[in-house]
Amino acid sequence: MAKTIQAIRGMNDTLPEISGTWQRVESTLRQVVANYGYQEIRTPIVESTDLFKRSIGEVTDIVEKEMYTFEDRNGDSLTLRPEGTASCVRAGNEHGLLYNQQQRLWYLGPMFRHERPQKGRYRQFHQFGVEAYGLDGPDIDLEVILLSARLWKAFGIADKVSLQINSLGSNEARQAYRDALVTFLKARADQLDEDSLRRLESNPLRVLDSKNPQVQAAIADAPSLLDHLDDESRQHFSQLCERLTQAGIEYEVNPRLVRGLDYYNRTVFEWVTDSLGAQGTICAGGRYDGLVEQLGGKATPAVGFALGMERLVLLLTTLQGDQQDSSSADVYVCILGDEAQSYALGVAEELRDSLPQVRIMMHCGGGNLKKQLKRADKTGASVALLLGNEESQNQQVVIKPLRDGSEQATMALGQLSGYLESLLGE
Repeated sequence: MAKTIQAIRGMNDTLPEISGTWQRVESTLRQVVANYGYQEIRTPIVESTDLFKRSIGEVTDIVEKEMYTFEDRNGDSLTLRPEGTASCVRAGNEHGLLYNQQQRLWYLGPMFRHERPQKGRYRQFHQFGVEAYGLDGPDIDLEVILLSARLWKAFGIADKVSLQINSLGSNEARQAYRDALVTFLKARADQLDEDSLRRLESNPLRVLDSKNPQVQAAIADAPSLLDHLDDESRQHFSQLCERLTQAGIEYEVNPRLVRGLDYYNRTVFEWVTDSLGAQGTICAGGRYDGLVEQLGGKATPAVGFALGMERLVLLLTTLQGDQQDSSSADVYVCILGDEAQSYALGVAEELRDSLPQVRIMMHCGGGNLKKQLKRADKTGASVALLLGNEESQNQQVVIKPLRDGSEQATMALGQLSGYLESLLGE
């Protein structure tokens, strides 16, 4: 017997038992972004490796340790995309969507990072993201945060997540802060762990993100980003906080909040929850005003966020239980006799034309009525249609309810569509 081939570690199948939950989540996401006037963009899964080195930063964990990078047959270095923003900017630059324009975009698709797999974090994962280009005021920051807040309302988890915000300031202000932070950290190098010491040279702001209690204690009185903001960034952040309050959005200013990607500036934010243990962040974003120019375009302000779909689905099932509809059909068509085959097929197709939202499954494989009704029950269908030779000759159908205990009835074929529409609420 041949050896069974299994999925690659950290790259999971989405089985029918959970796919319905994914579909409902995706449908809600699409509805909310449409309400705000955002349009979908779809980008390739594979991009030039330089795209991510130039955008994310060569000394980040993602580029150094987590990217799936390979050479194609032409010797070009390609990478499976680890995040969506860089690809959106590349596409915008390439197709002339950004300069002197305003764009509100969203994307949804698989990303790839070679991390240690754990619950809610996988090597192939799916991200939903929102990107707004060409707007530089705090009003668009507010809109993006309001959009994300509306998602939690739509999913019924608004009371289970909280908003943290911060400002990284301009690139120049952040560099000045970086220098002050490095001086502070070097004086306490003996209190830092190995990971923090490595980041001290490459990306010192990430030390503020450390979850190590010893490191947290060492940086308790570290310089604050907010004390090093340039005037313009300070005013921008102040206005955003004021407007969040006016909009009724509760938030916490977290001066330790930084993003792991080099392209962020000014506003950064995260939505966090304590319902998933260590995997507390479910959505994160901010401004990246320099990224378009950094990737070869004209200077264009930008802001957005991304959320991990696996983590969101995990949060929803943790808080609300499995709400998957286990049924695969609403109507099950039973065929009694060879002569009724073509009649049953025609009835099923007519119903699919007139009731496109109704799931109609035809029995295949033969068998007596008992076997067919057993299969109908297993699909979760509400009713079975019993179609035999007599029904074919008389242009009738026998309807057998499967869930409410009522008696089966015979009716003319012309009445069937209206009856099922009323019964199933379509």
